[in-house]
Amino acid sequence: MASHSTRRSFDFLPINEREGKPRSRGITEMRGPYYAPVGKRYLEDILETMGAYVDIFKFSGGSFSLMPEEAVRDLIGMCHRHDVLVSTGGFIERVLAHGPELTDRYLAECRRLGFDIVEISSGFIAIPDDDLLRLVERVRELGMKPKPEVGIQFGAGGATSVEELEAEGTHDPSRAIRLARRYLDAGAHLIMIESEGITESVRTWRTDVVSRIANELGIEKVMFEAADPEVFSWYVKSFGPEVNLFVDHSQVVQLTCLRTGIWGTKSTWGRVVAYRGAPKPQAGEIGGVAERHPAAKRGAA
Repeated sequence: MASHSTRRSFDFLPINEREGKPRSRGITEMRGPYYAPVGKRYLEDILETMGAYVDIFKFSGGSFSLMPEEAVRDLIGMCHRHDVLVSTGGFIERVLAHGPELTDRYLAECRRLGFDIVEISSGFIAIPDDDLLRLVERVRELGMKPKPEVGIQFGAGGATSVEELEAEGTHDPSRAIRLARRYLDAGAHLIMIESEGITESVRTWRTDVVSRIANELGIEKVMFEAADPEVFSWYVKSFGPEVNLFVDHSQVVQLTCLRTGIWGTKSTWGRVVAYRGAPKPQAGEIGGVAERHPAAKRGAA
């Protein structure tokens, strides 16, 4: 039976129904301003039409630091009205380069402006793991959700070329998994899996790394960066529609169509399904069918 929670049109047509927000799985994080501006009018269009399927709005590249404060507040407020959390994106590594005092001021400003999630990335900097764990704890102390990023690629970030990243080399995936576990033990909200070195800026996708992460951490604990239709299609085909994914704002509709099973490419058409279980029988019913009274059964015999 169709759910009316989103008051969608054509709700008599079957789809893979999504859990209501706040969701614990199948989370969609949407990139905000970075490759293109995202202002309140454009964001309002997205959230009025697809807001039921967007869980997190992420500023990227520190884009909020270039905007008027009023514009930042408008975007955050609009997200909150649609039950969408707001993330800083991985800008903190740029701030860390200026020292701990400025980092503390940055975190306090994030809280003041209403950010819900602070992404903790370190793709371009060399910093001890214990310091990153202290940042996780500090973000929690300030009442925000820490979302650390891990990956296997040295120098990840900023659309670095394949050749440059190959020259940098990669980590052993075991290191990323060990660090992710420490983050989760320290209270991380989710673990962001950096795509570079895995599915981005590589000659061959490292699906073996994805499998290890999924098997050892569980897909409900991680979010995969997948801002490319071929990549997020592969994740949904491999792990089902409830995998947590980060995509571009231009891809929210396409991803949602794929998750709900209403559309797809040749390799996904009609293959993405979900099973929520049959409705639980009411009292006096077996398998949803009213049970006859024993005497009635004897009479029927």
